[in-house]
Amino acid sequence: MRAFPLLAALLVGGVAQAAEPVAIDVYRDPNCGCCTSWIKHLEQNGFSVRDHIENDMPALKTRLGVPHALGSCHTGVIDGKFVEGHVPAKDVLALRQRADLAGIATPGMPMGSPGMEMGERKDAYQVIGVGTDGKQSVVSDYPAH
Repeated sequence: MRAFPLLAALLVGGVAQAAEPVAIDVYRDPNCGCCTSWIKHLEQNGFSVRDHIENDMPALKTRLGVPHALGSCHTGVIDGKFVEGHVPAKDVLALRQRADLAGIATPGMPMGSPGMEMGERKDAYQVIGVGTDGKQSVVSDYPAH
């Protein structure tokens, strides 16, 4: 019986410890409101966000290798890979395990994607992976609601 309180303390202590936040840099236009909403989505999902105001987003996207057709309003960088637009946090985490990808993107600004919430409306959208060879493929598919 004496071991039970010790075991309980170890279990509670283990549960209380939070995982280390995942660091990501986010570059955005100073006047963008949905960008800050996406940052909040990341923070609510265990990310530590370094927020950078960028006055020349097109040059930044070109430097990072974001294909023009996949562009959106903000760009994240995690582990040297780009995260373009309103990509859900779970896809950003999955990117870290994909050595074959240079980055991922949610093109445009689809309604209902993280940071683009407007009531119950959710448009269908995809997260596109860009391989280190430049080839594109669908990483995740989110249906409309």
